[in-house]
Amino acid sequence: MLRLIIVDDHPLFRVGLGYAMKALGWDVIAEAGDGAEGVRRVTELKPDAVLLDAKMPRMDGLEACRLMVAALPKLRVVLLTTFSEPALVQAARDAGASGFVSKETEAERLSSILTKMLEDASYTSFPQINLPKLSPRELEVLRLMATGLSNKEIARHLSLSPDTVKDHLENLYRKLEASDRVTAAKRAQQLGLV
Repeated sequence: MLRLIIVDDHPLFRVGLGYAMKALGWDVIAEAGDGAEGVRRVTELKPDAVLLDAKMPRMDGLEACRLMVAALPKLRVVLLTTFSEPALVQAARDAGASGFVSKETEAERLSSILTKMLEDASYTSFPQINLPKLSPRELEVLRLMATGLSNKEIARHLSLSPDTVKDHLENLYRKLEASDRVTAAKRAQQLGLV
């Protein structure tokens, strides 16, 4: 039997998922209510896989995933979420997750995904994302613009000239397929960039 730990801050969801995974033949060896407790349980019990909520208090799923994979490099971690912003999907990949799956996924499908991951180390399960490639500076400008700062205020904050900020904004509009600041800010929010 493959050993599984479930980490989620919602007790009812965690218990229900545990029951469903046991019914599908998984050995659910532990549950945890937050990321820090999950990391402790994983390093202690060394499971084959972890189902991990992406958003939790105390330590979120992304940080917990980083620590779990650092401690056990062969561990397969699937982040479960109700959020689907492309930036969160990319952050999950960067944290070392093997998958990013909606909490609305049926238990049989989730079991199948985990089984494939454990049979084939190269198998991953992530939704297709189209996240624009932004430079670190463009991202800084975008985040400041989204707070409502003017070009001059952004320039002052980043020690740039207003013309340089204008150039960054033009690049951002093109990359975000936006025609103005409001549309760019909305698009950035939909993508999870701000």
